[in-house]
Amino acid sequence: MTPRITLLTGADMPVPDDETVHLVAALDRAGVQARIAVWSDEEAITDPGDLVVVRTTWDYTFMPDRFLATLPRWGATLQNPFPVIERNVRKRYLLALADAGVPVVPTRLLTAGETLGAATGRIVLKPEIAAGADGIGLFDADDPAAAAHLQDLHRRGDVLLQPYLESVQDGERSLVYLGGEYSHAVRKVPADGDFRVQLEHGGTTIPYVPTPAERRLAEAALAEVGHDLLYARVDLVATPDGPLLMELELIEPDLFLGHADGAFDRFAAVLAAAAR
Repeated sequence: MTPRITLLTGADMPVPDDETVHLVAALDRAGVQARIAVWSDEEAITDPGDLVVVRTTWDYTFMPDRFLATLPRWGATLQNPFPVIERNVRKRYLLALADAGVPVVPTRLLTAGETLGAATGRIVLKPEIAAGADGIGLFDADDPAAAAHLQDLHRRGDVLLQPYLESVQDGERSLVYLGGEYSHAVRKVPADGDFRVQLEHGGTTIPYVPTPAERRLAEAALAEVGHDLLYARVDLVATPDGPLLMELELIEPDLFLGHADGAFDRFAAVLAAAAR
């Protein structure tokens, strides 16, 4: 029988999903029947197919509790595995990776009522649950606006405090792994006068060849996950002392498949093998 794959997306997308339709076409070339379904679609949940792949569920950050309650109902074929997704929802996983020896951008978790404390210099504040630079802010630590922004973010939940790294202006490096194997990488460069690298904020994405040190860091971070992964994106930033991990994207990352020759078909082959 022809394998059937369900690719999960969101109902209220903050930005357009330009990848999934091309992935469906690649899966068709691979001899797989694929459909796109909203993760909260009650009717679709009753007929998940042979493999359920969390792909572009970009609205989950607005309702994380509902998201985490719903995903297990899709069944045991959910990928990436639910325990991976559950842990990756909250960016405090960065603290655990740092404790495990992975070089991570220095990160403090500020829970309700905590202040900036002795923070100095330029700092970045971001919600613990967020995507696409939603809620992120760049401030001088002694600027009253920083404390005000922290207070606003605390109404949503816990907050990450990180130093601002000037090397972000040279771009974030995103390394993509498909089926546990390195596939390709891109460099995401912010627009002049901004620090956010996403396209919707004026950023530019270009193909990139990672350094050996970046590959080693990415693979060290992935080794700490403890599960086999169908897909992963590792976001890094270069510093004079070597690369640092910014985020380990294991839920619904843009995989930049259109930026590398054959990437759609490589990913389709990985999914087809898992479905079979």
